[in-house]
Amino acid sequence: MNQSPNDPQNSSKDKAGMQLLLQLLPFISPYRKMVFGAVIALIFTAGVSLALGQGIRILIDQGFSAADPALLNQAMLFLGVITLSLAGGTFIRFYLVSWLGERVSNDIRMAVFKHILTLHPHYFEENRSGEINARLTTDTTLLQSIIGSSISMALRNSLTFIGGLAMMLITNLKLALIVLASVPVIIVPMLMYGRRVRSLSRQSQDTVAEVGTYAGEIVQNIKVVQGFTRESEETQAFGEEVEKAFTVAKRRILQRSLLIIVAMTLVFSGLSIMLWVGAKDVIQGVITAGELSAFVFYAILVAMAVATISEVYGELQRAAGATERLMDLLSSKPQIKAPAETQSLPNGALPLRFSDVSFAYPSRPDESALDKLDFTIAAGETVAIVGPSGAGKTTVFEMLQRFYDPQQGHISIADIPITELDPQHLRRHLGVVPQQSTLFSSDVWHNIRYGNPKATDDQVYLAAQQANAHPFIEALPAGYNSYLGEQGVRLSGGQRQRITIARAMLKNPSILLLDEATSALDAESEAKVTAALQALMQGRTTLIIAHRLATVMYADRILLMDKGKIIAQGKHEELLASSDLYQRLCKLQFDHEN
Repeated sequence: MNQSPNDPQNSSKDKAGMQLLLQLLPFISPYRKMVFGAVIALIFTAGVSLALGQGIRILIDQGFSAADPALLNQAMLFLGVITLSLAGGTFIRFYLVSWLGERVSNDIRMAVFKHILTLHPHYFEENRSGEINARLTTDTTLLQSIIGSSISMALRNSLTFIGGLAMMLITNLKLALIVLASVPVIIVPMLMYGRRVRSLSRQSQDTVAEVGTYAGEIVQNIKVVQGFTRESEETQAFGEEVEKAFTVAKRRILQRSLLIIVAMTLVFSGLSIMLWVGAKDVIQGVITAGELSAFVFYAILVAMAVATISEVYGELQRAAGATERLMDLLSSKPQIKAPAETQSLPNGALPLRFSDVSFAYPSRPDESALDKLDFTIAAGETVAIVGPSGAGKTTVFEMLQRFYDPQQGHISIADIPITELDPQHLRRHLGVVPQQSTLFSSDVWHNIRYGNPKATDDQVYLAAQQANAHPFIEALPAGYNSYLGEQGVRLSGGQRQRITIARAMLKNPSILLLDEATSALDAESEAKVTAALQALMQGRTTLIIAHRLATVMYADRILLMDKGKIIAQGKHEELLASSDLYQRLCKLQFDHEN
């Protein structure tokens, strides 16, 4: 929910002002040499720009007024040298600051993406993916423009402003005091409107992110939208989101426009008064025409510098808003961390244990997903977990992968609490085949090799053959080089699942987690993949979330869960004889397979 500019929280943020941009210094500091070179180029070009005023004075007083061709040629030569120097310095400055903008924005983008990958799943329950993507792309692109252009313009014009004022004081004190009198009148509205611009910029970026999120969700679910003929309604809803963004943008543009017009009006009003006084002094012979021309040149430089700074100030306020959003994301602390001293799991089949584990999802703190769950699985044992929807089966898998930590109890593998393991080390020993397969927008090689990036082509072929995926892969237009589309959209559900199974096989894990891994396969493919999975389970500990009779029949043991607890366990026949709930589940879910 966006906050109004008058909210206390926004007021406190406004007090921080441009200090937010100082948080970018750690990303800029590694490139000190480039920064130093850019600063030198800035100072040089500012100095050359100021020298141009003296060239104009010499040209008028010694060239035009003296009517001496030799002096005119010297003045023109002086102006030519200054022009070439200015062009060369500008080239170096532009290249260096543009390089810095590209480099630093990419570094920030990498830092944000790397940090995102460490965040716990609960963060993504509270923050939509579209908004995160907007921060990763739109906000970093804005910073690229700011660092590579706006900051350079602000520094260059600040130097020009200071140097121009100094030269004005040296050239003519009386006229300079007239210009200086307008400076405080200009600064006050810049600061006042600048704060409003930053507040509205933050709101504008938030609304743009919401537009992107909404559009991404609709595109991702386009079949559902078209299937329910909701195109017109979604178009209208998207239009409303766009209008919200436009409304905030209009307010931001209005404030920026007011900022610019107020600054320009005050500046050029001061210039007009100065010109009137200066022209009278030339007529009276107090100053020369060259001195007045040089002074006017410096005054215009100062005026343009102030106008540019007022405009850039608004851009810097936008950058402050983008920086705030990015730093908010970077400051989010991952809840799952590696301990200071870690242990290592041995290779091969591993035993695991849940000891009085209780857990409630952060988004549903009053609803227990697991309630003092306690069970042990021996090394190499195959255990099926069954139960009604909401029993906690999937939560067991998520806890075992340490996507969450229990509020009570602990989980151990090979008698080592998983909180004493590096999460990445733990997950390398786990192979997961989810019920809903997840593929990446790449080719078959990438999707299967995701389980083991170092696998050879022959190992990929073998895994695909074991998962009964090789025949249909070979039939694709480019075989293993075929692009599968977003989320593997070019494959059927069964084909996607077999790619996922091949990926898990290639990983060669110590513990297999199968969330009804054969649910999307036809009967013939299921028989082949089931045989492959049974071979893969040899010598490994396997947990299976099961909904189908064919899956539980070959399990060493079945755990029956309900409301986050184990209420019964044993073989299929034993549970049929002893558990009413198991009998009911069999009747609802398994009878059609008998």
